[in-house]
Amino acid sequence: MTPEETGARRSWPVIDHLPRRAWAWALGLGLSSAFGFQPFGLWPLALLGVGLVALLIARAETRKQALWLGWLFGWAHFTLGNSWIATAFTYQAQMPAILGWAAVPLLAIYLGLFPALAGVAAKLVVRSSPGSGPNWAFALAFAGAWIIAEWLRSWVFTGYPWNPLAMALLGPFDRPGLAALSPLTGTYALSGIAALLGMAVVLLAAERRWRVAMLVSVLLAAGMYWPASAPREGTLAVTIAHPNIPQPDIANPYRFEPNYRTLAALSAPAEGQGDAARLVLWPEAGLADYLRDGYPQRYYRSTAFENPELARRRIGRAIGERSVLLTGAVDLEIGPDETGFVRALGARNAVTALSADGAILAGYAKARLVPGGEYLPMRELLEPIGLSRLVAGSIDFWPGPGQRTLGLGAVGAVSPQVCYEIIFSGRVTDRSARPDYIFNPSSEGWFGADGPPQFLAQSRMRAIEEGLPVLRATNRGYSAVIDPRGVVRAFLRPDEAGRIDAVIPPAAPLTLFARLGNALGLIWAGLFILAAIVAMRRARG
Repeated sequence: MTPEETGARRSWPVIDHLPRRAWAWALGLGLSSAFGFQPFGLWPLALLGVGLVALLIARAETRKQALWLGWLFGWAHFTLGNSWIATAFTYQAQMPAILGWAAVPLLAIYLGLFPALAGVAAKLVVRSSPGSGPNWAFALAFAGAWIIAEWLRSWVFTGYPWNPLAMALLGPFDRPGLAALSPLTGTYALSGIAALLGMAVVLLAAERRWRVAMLVSVLLAAGMYWPASAPREGTLAVTIAHPNIPQPDIANPYRFEPNYRTLAALSAPAEGQGDAARLVLWPEAGLADYLRDGYPQRYYRSTAFENPELARRRIGRAIGERSVLLTGAVDLEIGPDETGFVRALGARNAVTALSADGAILAGYAKARLVPGGEYLPMRELLEPIGLSRLVAGSIDFWPGPGQRTLGLGAVGAVSPQVCYEIIFSGRVTDRSARPDYIFNPSSEGWFGADGPPQFLAQSRMRAIEEGLPVLRATNRGYSAVIDPRGVVRAFLRPDEAGRIDAVIPPAAPLTLFARLGNALGLIWAGLFILAAIVAMRRARG
């Protein structure tokens, strides 16, 4: 290379000598960026990791190289970030636990495609000469492409939008951090902004604009720890039962009755709560009784209480007068099989609302089921080779019809979102009937130490972008009251047993994201890409 050619482009000391070592950098950045998420919360690592891998991708000689670098980054990032999934296999006796440690990197093979697609798309938009360094046009294109890639990840093959980059911008429990912007952006557009911020710091440092880079970093830190706005107070009382039942005991028939008694003891009205309406929340999978009538009697005999009407009445007595219970439950779909024998053909992972007199007020069936957890895809092929579901039982769960708002009279209107459903940005409420709050029952004893904090973070993000409080009742997860600012008003940790007595924070005014949903994120993506094209043309002109 001639001296003239050397001076014609910027020097990128980090990667000028990396044709052979770029793959190692991509893997290392993917691993380090995963520490930007819960439970570690080292958010600068996430932003810098994405910013530096974008620099590597921009510097790639070919689109194929860019694709590989993006995929290696994504594979390492999602392997570490989803490692908690492997813990779930330790509770499934029909499959070896080591299968979980194989499942995580195999899943990451697929998830790594999305950062790779974002990088290649940015290269296509900004047609720079091979090997040239990144610039501001590329940074804008990369941010726009990242938004689209995360949006695609949320629905392709049923979707798995776990830990979008925006989650790194969520502040500590008592403040929203830069996630306070999400009512104006939505989660996926906020991820694009996070990618742009990370790349901005990298570009400014590469251009030796140290003061500006430092200023941007200081502003980022200030935004992450800026105090939350003044809270608004509600009036409706809520009690959240947090039983901390060991995971093996949930499906153990000998523990069904003790488990119920634990929940009932945590749900009685406290002093002063008996004179007004009160909402009581129980977690997913905490209740073994079938609450609906009409099943063959053999199914009731397999639960803690053989008579569904009497089971409902004793629950009503446990919660007390003027209380309404929302509990995780299992509903059965009964019908004749191919031989004409009447049996359970499927199950629903449900939320059931009960009054104090034991009447069923409303119900909801989980719509977004976990592949391999609640149903076994391609059962005819996988079951003969020894693969099974993680959730105990021989029948698959069936999906419900989708988001619903349940009107519960004196305790308001609720949108239930069972466990995994809370991670789907833009799909947690019925936009034609806005609820007063979101209820997220969950059972997270499956997921080790890292899964529950990530679930809680996702719930906080839904609260902020929708402008709605989120109430979590979990068994061995984080039970919590989260207000519309994403502030955790009260919580119990996974290893605690107890109850939360609080009031439900009022909903915030309808947010822009609540009006437009994920279309808002695509608008932001289009604006970033348009800005990239304009910046590219000006640079060439």
